[in-house]
Amino acid sequence: MDSHEHILWAMREMERLGHNRGASGNCSLRLAHAQDQMLITPSGVPAQQLQADMLVTLELHRSDPIASLGTALGRHQSTLKPSSEWRFHRDIYLQWPEIHAVVHAHSPFATTMACLGQDIPAFHYMIAVAGGDSIRCTPYALFGSQALSDVAITALQDRKACLLGQHGMIATGKTMSDAMRIAIEVESLCEIYWRALQIRSPMLLNDQEMQQVIEKFKTYGPTT
Repeated sequence: MDSHEHILWAMREMERLGHNRGASGNCSLRLAHAQDQMLITPSGVPAQQLQADMLVTLELHRSDPIASLGTALGRHQSTLKPSSEWRFHRDIYLQWPEIHAVVHAHSPFATTMACLGQDIPAFHYMIAVAGGDSIRCTPYALFGSQALSDVAITALQDRKACLLGQHGMIATGKTMSDAMRIAIEVESLCEIYWRALQIRSPMLLNDQEMQQVIEKFKTYGPTT
């Protein structure tokens, strides 16, 4: 699959899984042939209506969003605007060169915990999939704003995913498949944590136990 097909697959898969509904959520890829560009979903288009020529190319280093949009629209021959959340996609790529894919979902359990302003602690060893001993939740910030991007960047320090307060989740990866794998796991963890809280607060793994898991994950899975 090329970059366009990877994005279409991710958006449709998130809808199939119930992680997004209607036009909610978005995703992007750093373009392999141009490290200073990203390809992102358009604003307000439901996943099932997305077509490859609707995706928008943005310049990562442009500080002026109007100029950036104009350049992108001219090159990609699209009449659509990029997702309103393009700022945190761009800022993630600028902050971490190793990240090549970003997905944003309003999945039910992650969003439930985000609406509680709840970090997800080390109640289960798979929390380490998100890169550390917790999944952080940001303070609330207006969707599409630079303030939202700023709090997301803070929450993603040493992490691969975070919750956005009263909003949803972000997951990142080296590939779109990697980012989707993390997003699916984060949603599953949020669901299990929510279910555990219906009984009582679960026991937590300590720092040493989580560090052992994090180290073990460094050599887990395929090496190529």
